[in-house]
Amino acid sequence: MSARTDAAAAAAALAPLQTANRPLLIVAVMAAMVMQILDTTIANVALPHMRASLSATQETITWVLTSYVLASAVALPLGGWLVANFGLRRVFVISVIGFTAASVMCGLAQNLTQMVLFRVAQGLFGAFLGPFAQTVMLDVSTPEERPRMMSLFSQGIMLGPIAGPVLGGWITENSDWRWVFFINVPVGIFAALVLIALLPRTEVRPQRMDIMGWLFIALALACFQLMLDRGETKDWFGSGEIVTYAVIAAVGAWLAVVHLSTTARPIYARRIFADPNFVVSMGLQFLMGSILISVSALMPGLLQNLYGYPVIDAGLLLAPRGIGMLASMMLLGKVMAKMDPRLALGLGLVVTGWSLHMMAGWAPDMPTWPIVVSGVIQGIGMSFTYMPVNLIAFSTLPGEYRTDAAGLLNLCRSIGSSIGIAVVTVLLSQGIQRNHAELAERITRMSVPADLDRITAYGGAAESVARVVDGMVNQQAAMIAYLNDFYLMALVCWATIPVLALVKVNRQPAGPLPQMAADH
Repeated sequence: MSARTDAAAAAAALAPLQTANRPLLIVAVMAAMVMQILDTTIANVALPHMRASLSATQETITWVLTSYVLASAVALPLGGWLVANFGLRRVFVISVIGFTAASVMCGLAQNLTQMVLFRVAQGLFGAFLGPFAQTVMLDVSTPEERPRMMSLFSQGIMLGPIAGPVLGGWITENSDWRWVFFINVPVGIFAALVLIALLPRTEVRPQRMDIMGWLFIALALACFQLMLDRGETKDWFGSGEIVTYAVIAAVGAWLAVVHLSTTARPIYARRIFADPNFVVSMGLQFLMGSILISVSALMPGLLQNLYGYPVIDAGLLLAPRGIGMLASMMLLGKVMAKMDPRLALGLGLVVTGWSLHMMAGWAPDMPTWPIVVSGVIQGIGMSFTYMPVNLIAFSTLPGEYRTDAAGLLNLCRSIGSSIGIAVVTVLLSQGIQRNHAELAERITRMSVPADLDRITAYGGAAESVARVVDGMVNQQAAMIAYLNDFYLMALVCWATIPVLALVKVNRQPAGPLPQMAADH
């Protein structure tokens, strides 16, 4: 009995995957993941330049973003099946090479049709980079090392929404927009070569593809994403197109749930959804994706349109969030092994909500230091949420489900981001209209700082004064709408804290992966 116990303890002390140079392998998988995450945001800034070069309209150029997100959402559920049938090493390497090649083709695109097709290819290959990177980082580490690994992984996840707009703005202002895509080439080549050299081969366990399950999930996700992307320009449910997307998405989701609940071998094992820690983590990933990306979507417009900062300066003012994240994660990764992740997560939600509450008190005319301070505090709060969520998600889940589980977490974060952006955008637009109407009701001829009757004799002077007053009302209305969005997000953060009572912490390893074998 003692010998058996000692053998089990020795096996648990080893990482499931052994490699000749673990630090270099981790750098490579992180590079691949960050490259993909950056591409979800870096292209946003370059859209105006692309539109002129590709002869696109204001509406059609958005397909450069939509096509990428749609392709990623459709491909993501296939990750677990691909790894089981072809091996993690082979699929990961092909994904990196395919993403890099598609990036080159995007940079060489001569018209909108070519760009959309190549962005679809980018999305198909890039969908797996995040989940595979997370799987590798978990599998090359021991249970004691996983908090530090999840700290590194979370830093990469958060880097994209912050660095993407800054890097994209700098590239488009100082070079051609095509370098937004060409910049992926050296990173992709480095990552692919290191993966080929250092990533061990894993056991291949051929399994049947659940075609119907994948089709139902893909249909629901694609139509749901189309509804969110086109809803703002199509008046939401006042449009037959949006109603059609919504109905198809709902039907597809219902069919997917029924199919996954009843079929013998579903695309996602039902054991995953029987783990309460993982289910709670999916909801928390959804929440954090919606808040982090929503703030990133709101801030550029606020800083540029209301505060008047140039594009580059607005991007730099988002950097304090990243500084707060990285600094706190370096500390958190060292102490998390001895800290209850529920405590860290609760602290993160409190601090993140506090930073958003600070933002809800901003004024139209203020210095930059409140932006910097709230950004640093928000970065600290977000760092205390992402890493504990990943630890909780995998703490009680068997090792063989890690690839599918990582894909589901990425999917929840992506859906949360899409919904969060759609919600805050709608609330912002409606808030501006409502606030403008309420403020305009309080404007009288007596409250205007000029005698309109007296200056009417000077041509259009009265009309000019009226336009100035209307501009001031618009600014105030927009500012109030932004602050209301921030306040709502703060309340959502704080309201989530009681959910942590559903989490059960298990300090024991959830189970190793199968032993290494040759890919077939």
